[in-house]
Amino acid sequence: MTASDKAFTGSIPQIYDQLLVPLIFTPYAQDLAARITRHQPREVLETAAGTGVVTRALHAQLPPEARITATDLNEPMLMQARTHLADADRIRFQQADALALPFADASFDVLTCQFGVMFFPDRIKGYAEARRVLRPGGRFVFNVWDRIEDNEFAHVVHETLQQIFPDNPPQFFTRAPHGYFDPVKIRADLSEAGFSDIIIETLPHRSRAASAQEPAIAYCQGTPMRGEIESRGAPDLATVTQAAADALRQRFGSGPVVGQIQALVISAR
Repeated sequence: MTASDKAFTGSIPQIYDQLLVPLIFTPYAQDLAARITRHQPREVLETAAGTGVVTRALHAQLPPEARITATDLNEPMLMQARTHLADADRIRFQQADALALPFADASFDVLTCQFGVMFFPDRIKGYAEARRVLRPGGRFVFNVWDRIEDNEFAHVVHETLQQIFPDNPPQFFTRAPHGYFDPVKIRADLSEAGFSDIIIETLPHRSRAASAQEPAIAYCQGTPMRGEIESRGAPDLATVTQAAADALRQRFGSGPVVGQIQALVISAR
């Protein structure tokens, strides 16, 4: 993990929200919200909320009396999230570090985190913080991406970048979003942090886009991979993005594209 892996700044939040969210995040957000709703929580805390795709799903699925606190380490991501839910009185947005949550013990019934724990520099500490702010019997419901080979668009872009920069290949995808998928390790980390009744489920989906250009832009320009590409100087970001689009087009066709995505969904008490 590097400092740049968590740099969702500049135009990244907007590109992330417009392209990456519908491409890969929306079905998993709907899934998390449905799982959480079944627990009938009164207070929900979301960490690594990003641009608010899970927050929006929770707002749509939870009853009006349930309250949602959505947090993220990156204020620019929360600013983008607020544009979708500016009039939602029961949602509070707050900048916060998931490893040092600014909330009292036993404050929430459910804590959720969509594709965020992979970015924690100390996952056991992050899990311990989640346990601290949960009420007795509360649930921690989150997900992580499975290995990159089971996420086809990301894998093609990653392999293309390895070819473009053979002497110093960017490793953001395998280091961060696709770097924490071993169920044995996840279960052990949660157990060490004090969780029990751990359930881990593999959940595949299909990712769809109007053209190969959309996932190329989403992955190269709407994630911290952008910083890795730009730091190498040449070829420039536009050229690299086009090379990724060409590789995706070669693999998935010149029209609308469809590829596999896969994640692990975890629930712990």
